[in-house]
Amino acid sequence: MTSEEKSGSDGAGGAGGEEFADRAFRSPAGMAGGVLLLALGVWLGTDAVIGGDGHTPWFALAGLLFAAPLVVGFTLRPAVFASERRMKVRNPFRTIEMPWGTVETVRASYSSEVVADGSKYQLWAIPVSLRDRKKATRHNERVAAGKPPAPGVGQLFGGRRLPNVTPGEAELTEKRASSDQAIDEIRELVETHGQKESAQGSVSVHWAFEILGPAVAGAVALIVLFATR
Repeated sequence: MTSEEKSGSDGAGGAGGEEFADRAFRSPAGMAGGVLLLALGVWLGTDAVIGGDGHTPWFALAGLLFAAPLVVGFTLRPAVFASERRMKVRNPFRTIEMPWGTVETVRASYSSEVVADGSKYQLWAIPVSLRDRKKATRHNERVAAGKPPAPGVGQLFGGRRLPNVTPGEAELTEKRASSDQAIDEIRELVETHGQKESAQGSVSVHWAFEILGPAVAGAVALIVLFATR
């Protein structure tokens, strides 16, 4: 998961000239996986349309119409945008905009979530990796105990540590899992802006019809094709 600085206006705030997206959180692994799945789907679908016979090309097109929006929704679409006024959470099927004053809790246990105005919303763009968290915990335990860093790749395969090479500063300081770092940053934004008058308001939720519409159309087309084959 990465946090990146951005400037510009989002679709909701652009009309009013509001500078949004001061900070954006996304999952690079999810985005990479989405691109690969879309490329694979287009390749297989194109092959079925060109080389298939009978109902096969229609099944391929309907399958792509159904699956492609879902892949985009679950991999490329999720993001969390933060400005001085509010946080915008873009999940697979919904977009939630919440002023900082409405945010009650931001937490990450087995998943990342935010509680605002008494309702809980998942943060799909900030997936929790228990493996990453355990790795950071082991590293911090070594740092606290004054032990040397974990063996590098060369040592694991029987190599030697180069002489006169000291561990870098990053290896001697405590680490946090990437999801926990993102949650910490969002908590800081809540503490910094939550009491401001400009950060008050109500939570608004919008459905992602650009994802749901094509997916539903593809599902209907598949049902009709199966029923008439």
